[in-house]
Amino acid sequence: MIKIYKNSDINENLKEFKTIEQDCWINLVNPTFEEIKQVSSNVKISPRMLKEVLVEKDLPRIKKTEDATLVVIDIPYKDNGKYNTYPLGIIICNDLHIITVSLKESKILNRFIKNEISNFYTAKKSRFCIQIFEEASKEYLNSLNKIEDFIEKKEEGLFESTSNKQLIDLLNVEKSLVYFITSLKYNNTVLEKISKEYIIDIYEEDLEFLEDTIIDNKQCIEMCTTYREILSSTTQTYGTIISNNLNEAMRFLAGITIVFSIPTMVASFLGMNVPLGFLGTNDFAFLIIFGLSIIIAIIIAIWLKKKKMF
Repeated sequence: MIKIYKNSDINENLKEFKTIEQDCWINLVNPTFEEIKQVSSNVKISPRMLKEVLVEKDLPRIKKTEDATLVVIDIPYKDNGKYNTYPLGIIICNDLHIITVSLKESKILNRFIKNEISNFYTAKKSRFCIQIFEEASKEYLNSLNKIEDFIEKKEEGLFESTSNKQLIDLLNVEKSLVYFITSLKYNNTVLEKISKEYIIDIYEEDLEFLEDTIIDNKQCIEMCTTYREILSSTTQTYGTIISNNLNEAMRFLAGITIVFSIPTMVASFLGMNVPLGFLGTNDFAFLIIFGLSIIIAIIIAIWLKKKKMF
């Protein structure tokens, strides 16, 4: 899919265009070969630059060529209840156009399309690039807040659980946090490179914004690291709790088995083909045997209770 947008200082509302114009934003989402060829020929860049971003595990980086500057950033997404990251490519074409390309539709870019981002202009390409990093940091924070809520809900059932399902869910969250930390560190490396090496033109009015974005990204790294450490400790603790819950259940079942085996043993002995003395002729033999079994079972149960088998 290819979409072309443009706004200006005079008209801040983003409008969709049918043709590529100067200072426009070209948004490519899972583009076809024909769309890649169309864009590359119009903006005079190599199709390879567009294709290399369309790799699911492409790492964040920055690369400058004669025709354009490529910035790759990792952004978070949720798929089938699991959090992961995927690359988003930002291509600044000799200060004439800006292109974003990715395999999936991005919530972050949708905020720009819906005019939810202040001070956003397609002509100010360097600022747009930094704004994407800033919105990515916010999306990481939103995802972390949702992960925290998910962990709290899982914790409520872990105290009584003997199943591994909830523990596996927490392990999947821990895996997601590892992906987040790795991606954020790579993003931070790219931001530091932009700040120090001036690979893209950063105007003085955007320098402070760039520094704030770097700080926000580092805060996300710290939060992810903290959540991961807490979750790792929590997972180990609840793994022990689940094991203890299972041991308690097994101990209870063992105690019940012992108690109920007493009547079975009494009935087995008295059911043998041997003389039973007065019991054999007593009209209340069944009740006597039943009562004796119950009394012995209760005595055993009280003894096991004292031994904390129940």
